[in-house]
Amino acid sequence: MANTKSAKKAERRNTRRTVANKARRTRMRSSWRSVEEAVAAGDAKKAQEALKAAESETMRAVSKKVAPKNTGARKISRLSKRVAALSGPKKAP
Repeated sequence: MANTKSAKKAERRNTRRTVANKARRTRMRSSWRSVEEAVAAGDAKKAQEALKAAESETMRAVSKKVAPKNTGARKISRLSKRVAALSGPKKAP
């Protein structure tokens, strides 16, 4: 239990930040799930839109220190690879 005034204030702040961070982490994971569902359904257009939203949400979480930078980059890279495979092979110029 916090004894000093500053420790009590820190505890209140930590509680607020915990709630915000949990919400942000949930939004990030939900955005990943929406990409996975679109890929599983075979809908390339929907997957592309979901990927764009997921990338934005993930990078926002990374910038707020909710998730490690490499974790965010790795997840977006893997999702991008799956969406690209769904939309077909690229043609060489």
